[in-house]
Amino acid sequence: MTYGALTMARLGIRTGVLIGVDRPAQGAWELGVLRDAGADVISVALDAGPVFHNQEHPDGRIQTCLSVSDPIPPAAIPASWLAAPCWLLAPVAAELPGAWAGVPPTGACVALGWQGILRHLYPGERVWPLDPGPSALLARADVVGVSRHDLPHGLELDRAASWMRPRSELLLTAGERGGLLLRVEDGRVSGGRRYPGIPTRAEVDPTGAGDTALAGLLCARISGRGDPRMLRRDLHLAALAASLLVEGPGLAGVPSLGAVRRRMADPGSA
Repeated sequence: MTYGALTMARLGIRTGVLIGVDRPAQGAWELGVLRDAGADVISVALDAGPVFHNQEHPDGRIQTCLSVSDPIPPAAIPASWLAAPCWLLAPVAAELPGAWAGVPPTGACVALGWQGILRHLYPGERVWPLDPGPSALLARADVVGVSRHDLPHGLELDRAASWMRPRSELLLTAGERGGLLLRVEDGRVSGGRRYPGIPTRAEVDPTGAGDTALAGLLCARISGRGDPRMLRRDLHLAALAASLLVEGPGLAGVPSLGAVRRRMADPGSA
């Protein structure tokens, strides 16, 4: 949630953030970072929030669950936000129950970060991937973002498409290799676009790259309503935002609009 929301705010999109926090997190500096970026932040008090311990190894990350999260009730959202035309649902640890699927208005664009509901979480145990399957959130989303590493290698894409909204999109990210934006129609993959990855100058921290790419795509779509050129560069902005993100530690890597414009002007990232 934090990476996607901060990306949208720093790229100039008016952003409201509803985030669950337990007692230790109520004064978290990350909330100040969101507010400094211009986001309207509302924190929801939870008895327990998601806590993970990450260890980076040459073969990949080992993540241990220290605490699971209480659900965030849909009633916590302000009534004045309910008419928002664009929604990013980015659970970290399945803290958004299925009832959230009925919150955005019918005509709103809803993006879902799928990874956060694909984790087996138990305090003190290593985090393991859950087998994907149907869910209310998945069925409501217009755009679903997920890393290819978070889906089983044997999963048929048409099967995943059968769980999604009849006309929707699936963004499959693959880090420095780029990814795919697949078009879903009536339960089947009907086409798509491949996009190349943008080389990073130095990879420091890949945390949040998927949420940042999905948020970058949304920013291009929102900005592109008055600028068709931006619509055509939606995947480029997604890849660019994710590339910039991994060059810094944690939230410090989330790019500003100025950083994106400077990198866009770099011939090596065109």
